[in-house]
Amino acid sequence: MISNTPTPPYYAVIFSSVRTADNEGYAETDALMNELALQQDGFLGMEYASSEIGITISYWSDVEAIKRWKDNLDHQKAQREGQKRWYSQYKVRIAKVERDYDFLK
Repeated sequence: MISNTPTPPYYAVIFSSVRTADNEGYAETDALMNELALQQDGFLGMEYASSEIGITISYWSDVEAIKRWKDNLDHQKAQREGQKRWYSQYKVRIAKVERDYDFLK
């Protein structure tokens, strides 16, 4: 589902990843991170797609909200597990969305 974001400007955190074969605990941690993100002040929405490369884009009101999410202790624990077990590589990009438009049928 495409997120219903507000009128720009806002920020996007783009998380591109390549998974390992280790799936133990991944689904539960992913569900918890999604639940916790929804509770974060400044969180606007999330979109994801997965194939050979997983891409998750989360939307935030400002860079301070992104920093609070990065500093969240449960999120930090999940990041450490991801580095240790679930990802062979990932990259995080933070971008300011200055303009958007959509098509609805």
